[in-house]
Amino acid sequence: MLPTFMTPPSFLGCQRTSPDGLCVAGIPFDLGTTNRPGARFAPQAVRLASRMLVDGDNPSGWRDPLQFGFADVGDFRIALGEIPGSLALIETQAAALPHLAAIGGDHTVTLPLLRALAKRTGPLGLVHFDAHVDTWPDNFGQVFAHGSAFYHAIEEGLVDPARMIQIGIRSPLQRKTWDWTVGQGVTIVSAEDVHLRGPIAVAELIRQTVGSGAVYLSFDIDALDPAFAPGTGTPEIGGLATWQAMAILRRLGGLAFAGMDVVEVCPPYDSAEITALAAATVLWQYLCLVG
Repeated sequence: MLPTFMTPPSFLGCQRTSPDGLCVAGIPFDLGTTNRPGARFAPQAVRLASRMLVDGDNPSGWRDPLQFGFADVGDFRIALGEIPGSLALIETQAAALPHLAAIGGDHTVTLPLLRALAKRTGPLGLVHFDAHVDTWPDNFGQVFAHGSAFYHAIEEGLVDPARMIQIGIRSPLQRKTWDWTVGQGVTIVSAEDVHLRGPIAVAELIRQTVGSGAVYLSFDIDALDPAFAPGTGTPEIGGLATWQAMAILRRLGGLAFAGMDVVEVCPPYDSAEITALAAATVLWQYLCLVG
């Protein structure tokens, strides 16, 4: 075993690159962000932070992703400076992978990932951790951006809103956007709800909402409070603590996960890698759930 600081710069130091099973890929895209740019640097930062997770099994379930196998297939290509072209490229590359765990990138990238996956599964259930609902029809006149991914996902029939749950919501929000989202059948759990109800109750609500069909996990790192994840584009106070997020995720074993992403890590605003490490740990926990 190598010293931690000598771990190769892939996720968990993974040496396998063949895309024939569970895959990790980076998506260095941040053209859809509406505040702080820099999420294009997240795949590299999250991979480097993941070296802190290679010294043994996950004590929740005693799993080690490196033992049961996954591949780090590198970073997706994007169309430099072009949102629609990048979304098309991301969808094409995702469609070629059987089970993808993606490191974004801003939350815009979830839309093409869902487009690729829903062609195989039909409308998906969705577990969505975020400070924001991301169901605005557009962002400042831009049709495709990080705040509109799930508006388009619902409108395109990529997700089943009756099997969609959002956890950690707390940002300023127009009432019409809230009403539209809830009116589609989406379940919203605010950050305050998580604090008051506790992770066990929230995990049970997630299980009841998404049911037994195929489900996708999208984890925006700004679901966490800025105290635990300062390196993000649109921080909102009052968010989840990392222990709450992990306690919820650990209780989602057995769901029919078909893919996931962790997004909105913005390394230029991070401190001591704590945001990148939080994102790496979310991805590590997902691999342990599905591997």
